[in-house]
Amino acid sequence: MVLSITNLKKGVLFQLDGVPYRVVEYNQKVMGRGGSIVNVRIKSVLDGKVLEKTFKGNEQLESADVTNQTVQYLYNDGSMFHFMNQETFEQFEISADMMGDGAGYLKEGDTVQLQFFNGLAINVELPKNVPLLVTYTESVVKGDTTSNITKDATLETGITVKVPAFIKQGDVISVDTATGAYRERVKD
Repeated sequence: MVLSITNLKKGVLFQLDGVPYRVVEYNQKVMGRGGSIVNVRIKSVLDGKVLEKTFKGNEQLESADVTNQTVQYLYNDGSMFHFMNQETFEQFEISADMMGDGAGYLKEGDTVQLQFFNGLAINVELPKNVPLLVTYTESVVKGDTTSNITKDATLETGITVKVPAFIKQGDVISVDTATGAYRERVKD
C-alpha cells in the first residue's frame, strides 16, 4: 500500500529503502500553492536508530508490511526478552536494546502484541496502561496536607515512578507506558 506524506502521523509505520520506520514526531508546513512540507523524526524498528527526514509535496512512501501476534512474555536473560505464542507454542526473542524503556512495564506472564517484519520479531506493542504493584515507597509525613506532594515509588518490575503521597507499599497502581507517569490507584 502506498502512503502519502500527509498520512505520516505519530506512530505510523512505513518503509524507506526497505527498512521499516515508525514516526516519532510529525510536523507539517503548508506552503500556499507550493503544497506542503512534512518534517518527521523517525525511528528504525530494526535497530532503533532515529533519523530526521523532510518530505515535500506529493512524495509517496511504501507502508511497512508489519503483522501482529498476541504473545505471552516469558522471561529475560539480561540480553534477550523471550515471548511465546500461546496457540502454537512458538517462541520469539527481542533484544534488550530493542525493548528499551518498555522492559520496565513487563511482568512474567503478561500478554502483549509482538510485531513482525518479514518474519522477524521487531517490536513489542505494550498496552497503553499497565497495573503494577508498589514494592517500596516512603511513608507519608503526618499533617502534610499539601495536595500536590509526590514521592518516588519502586514498582514490582524495578522501575521508579512519581506517585501522590497517599500511595503506600502494597498498592497496585496504573502506569502510562508511553510516559511512565502514574495514572491512578487500581481498586480491588
